[in-house]
Amino acid sequence: MNIFLKYLFVQIIGSDCSGSYLLPGTIKQVLFQLNITYSYNQNLVLPLLQTKDPAQLLFKMLSVKNLNKKIMKYYRITGITAALTLLIGAIGCNNSTKKGTDHTDSMGGTDTSIAQKMDSISVSPIADSKQFPGASLGISSISAEKVGTDSAKVTVKYNVSNFKLTEMTADEHAAHMANSHDGQHIHFILDNKPYTALYKPEHSVTLALNSEHYLLSFLSRSYHESIKTAEASKLIKFKIDATGKLTQEPTPKEASLFYSRPKGEYKGNETKNVLLDFYLVNTSIAPDGNKISADINGQTFTLDKWGPYEIKGLPMGNNKVKLTLVDKEGNAVTGDNVSVERDIKLSEK
Repeated sequence: MNIFLKYLFVQIIGSDCSGSYLLPGTIKQVLFQLNITYSYNQNLVLPLLQTKDPAQLLFKMLSVKNLNKKIMKYYRITGITAALTLLIGAIGCNNSTKKGTDHTDSMGGTDTSIAQKMDSISVSPIADSKQFPGASLGISSISAEKVGTDSAKVTVKYNVSNFKLTEMTADEHAAHMANSHDGQHIHFILDNKPYTALYKPEHSVTLALNSEHYLLSFLSRSYHESIKTAEASKLIKFKIDATGKLTQEPTPKEASLFYSRPKGEYKGNETKNVLLDFYLVNTSIAPDGNKISADINGQTFTLDKWGPYEIKGLPMGNNKVKLTLVDKEGNAVTGDNVSVERDIKLSEK
């Protein structure tokens, strides 16, 4: 659950009351909606963190006028009910006895279950994965030959060092995420389209004549999490002329975001924990810098750390995931590879 939301729960039920009263479903929903607002505009919500008194907190919540239009109507409907509930809770806190102060409140013990019930979708960074020191990927050759009247067959050959293709990754994540039965591989991402998993260090693809392309390749663990080092990846740009001749362009220098996971269809246990993974080139993300805006079925999450994430709570059926590279002000960065959208499907069997 978002750290902000955890903190807000503590301010209402932990700091003064030590969890001596429970928040009704209405308040949980209001706070959940506020968590969504936080991802849109931190400046509107951060001042609320300084308020510990429940009644004052709710008053400030209701006084924030420039909330995202998407949830403004919701606040108007639930505001009065929420106010009454928090005020009653505040009175209960003032009258509480030693029973309340003896209770030990912890984020992990109190908030986690609430988050699971409240959030329809959650996105969380996952623990460090198995590292591969010295793993490297290089392109030994790339060539093209004309086929037919309008196409060229492009063949890419790789050099792989300190990394074994087809070997299963020995990592706890492999047990609860979609895991390739063929083992570790290379992600071949052409023009930011869905990748092809390569289990041999060579691949051919047919492309149109008179075309220009970006090719990102990187080493991947068996459960599709990328190895995020400069040595384990390679980005090139090339063009194919009317005769089928391939020419490499200068190495791209612009900030780029490449989409990797989730991808395709997930079945059974694979649907419980879905890997969200992407690749950054010529840029970084941080709380005070560029970020990734992840839109999942219309719900927006802001990611400021480059690493693997876990999506939980996705519904069965079709789902839509869109990743966009934004600047520190939240504006979309311009470029050829800065925003990607995918459709994925979840099914019980």
